Amino acid sequence: MALAALLLLLLAAAPAPAPAPAPAPQAADARQEAAVRELLQRLLGPRAAAGFAVAVNRSLAAGGPDTYRLSSPPGAAERVRVAGSSGVAAAAGVYRYLRELCGCHVSWSGAQLRLPDPLPAVPGVIRAASPNRFRYYQNVCTQSYSYVWWDWPRWEREIDWMALNGINLALAFTGQEAVWQRVYLSLGLNQSEIDEYFTGPAFLAWNRMGNLHTWAGPLPLSWNLKQLYLQYRILERMRSLGMIPVLPAFAGHVPRGVLRVFPRINVTRLGSWSKFDCTYSCAYLLDPGDPMFQVIGTLFLKELIREFGTDHIYNADTFNEMRPLSSDPAYLSGVSAAVFRSMTGADPDALWLMQGWLFQHQPDFWQPAQVRALLRGVPSGRMIVLDLFAESKPVYQRTESFYGQPFIWCMLHNFGGNHGLFGTVESINRGPFDARRFPNSTLVGTGLAPEGIEQNDMVYELMSELGWRQEPLDLQQWVANYAERRYGARNAEAAGAWQLLLRSVYNCSGLCANHNRSPLVRRPSLRMATGLWYNTSDVYEAWRLLLGAAAELGTSPAFRYDLVDVTRQAAQQLVSEYYLEIKRAFESRSLPELLTAGGVLLYDLLPALDGLLASDPHFLLGRWLEQARAAATSDREAELYDLNARNQVTLWGPNGNILDYANKQLGGLVLDYYRVRWSLFVSALVESLTTGTPFHQEQFNQAVFQLERGFIYNGKRYPSQPAGDTLEIVRKIFLKYYPRAMRRGRVGAA
Repeated sequence: MALAALLLLLLAAAPAPAPAPAPAPQAADARQEAAVRELLQRLLGPRAAAGFAVAVNRSLAAGGPDTYRLSSPPGAAERVRVAGSSGVAAAAGVYRYLRELCGCHVSWSGAQLRLPDPLPAVPGVIRAASPNRFRYYQNVCTQSYSYVWWDWPRWEREIDWMALNGINLALAFTGQEAVWQRVYLSLGLNQSEIDEYFTGPAFLAWNRMGNLHTWAGPLPLSWNLKQLYLQYRILERMRSLGMIPVLPAFAGHVPRGVLRVFPRINVTRLGSWSKFDCTYSCAYLLDPGDPMFQVIGTLFLKELIREFGTDHIYNADTFNEMRPLSSDPAYLSGVSAAVFRSMTGADPDALWLMQGWLFQHQPDFWQPAQVRALLRGVPSGRMIVLDLFAESKPVYQRTESFYGQPFIWCMLHNFGGNHGLFGTVESINRGPFDARRFPNSTLVGTGLAPEGIEQNDMVYELMSELGWRQEPLDLQQWVANYAERRYGARNAEAAGAWQLLLRSVYNCSGLCANHNRSPLVRRPSLRMATGLWYNTSDVYEAWRLLLGAAAELGTSPAFRYDLVDVTRQAAQQLVSEYYLEIKRAFESRSLPELLTAGGVLLYDLLPALDGLLASDPHFLLGRWLEQARAAATSDREAELYDLNARNQVTLWGPNGNILDYANKQLGGLVLDYYRVRWSLFVSALVESLTTGTPFHQEQFNQAVFQLERGFIYNGKRYPSQPAGDTLEIVRKIFLKYYPRAMRRGRVGAA
């Protein structure tokens, strides 16, 4: 209590926030140069890296956005000179040289780095300047759907990828629970109250936003310590490359234990989130006028800055998918003012980076008066809004460019880390430029904001490149070049396949969301949607062309990955076709047709798909689970982390609360989870026809839930290394299913 009183006195004396200086990399130019040279050595090896001379000089930007310059001065010892206004600008210049002059490629699914010898000279001088201040990366949810089990080597590869793609603004949320642990203890909470609050590792993203508590916990103290040390390395590397890490701040949510320590505190309880009840949801939210709001918020941020330093940009999301208690503009501006004041109480130069997801998620609540009130509770220019889903539902257009607050045009693209070929390439090729031309635009950047990564590499390379462009690209030419450098060779069949994919799966227009709702990955029923936005025969034909290119390109890891991914997409479409046959057979009471379609699905197609996925290291359930277990320091922790990992990709909650939201198509999961559900479904339909009793969906749901839950606790260990010859597996599936597929393929059919 003495600590709280002291902080209140300090806060009362704090001056009003002045205009903040423009955020800039803190590392000296020489440190950024060294970091880019180290990146080159990791990427290319010492011998190849010696062919590059790197210079970082922030004056190149002349106070504006990042810029880089490529040249090959005659007689120089190094073939390529790269100069950038920051480390990430120089790294982006390096990657442009590798892409355009060497035909190289770096992505999540692999790298193609066969460099010409000698390195090609740069023709003249190539200059580029980003049209905007920021190139942002990450989504709050990515921390759980993708990064949760990462160790330092995986983080190092990701930060290298970020630098090569010119990312200069990114979330840095790792390790914050260790700081919150100290803050809560200093406030007087006991360990059992803290344990009750934190979720398990795979669900921390929603704990941090106030959506969840307790579920899949408690969070071991060893987790906090390991994540703390990991954050030191993440921040050091980001900063050394000239990135600006975004640290978390206090959004107003508190553990229940705070009410015991401060019984007179003014808190209200928000409603439940998604399909969770108050056992795991219904956050306690401090009233913005309660003095403890500032005490807790400033205490946390001061402790965080003491631990990690700061780059002065912080994220907080108070109402993520949760309806505020009041629509009164005065209340809403009071909340945002309180959040911002708690930031400036610890850092007078604070800038608030806020996800704008809430505005499009609950548009009935967030009318102009409410949006304006929340945004204008913060001084103009001291908040940056992420227009998170701008490729499909831009908010800046209906809010007069966020009523004067700066914003970043983001491509969300992916929900839940789902697999599935998807893109809105026409929208992202135009969207940022339309936003810049919008009347009185406050656009300050572009961003990548997927919920999950390691899928659809092409879309992310395209969006990253657009962050350095002044006008839209020729997409047909761009994707032809992309295929050539991805595989390291020009191949007519591969190029043709990519043109088909570009016009179909990657060209969703209108209101599009990459949330895979294929019957393959949903709990079976007789009322599943199968409509698509593209002609399925385009995917089948791309499948044929890619397989035809295998003789020439089959040694390329990226090609093999793409062949698996396109075959997986084709199989997903085929599952929908067999589902429709099963449904028609049941409704027409044709038992032989039901048994035939069900038999092919259960005993051939799904096992074949599982075998295909098991042949590639990127599609293994065992790898996901082993990464979780490897993060543990005891057998007990390993079991807890295994449960977290399994639950997230299946039931997402104790009772299937957000069932299959984070579905994945992984070797092991298809056979032991999705196929088991389909087997019970087909058996239930067969029993209904043979006995003459109705099929009851609710009874089926209760029965299948036991199987779904059983998968989470089955204790089975899955291979973390691939098995089988990918090319041979694809050929067998193709020969068996392609003729049928092309007979049935049509627009929106599957």
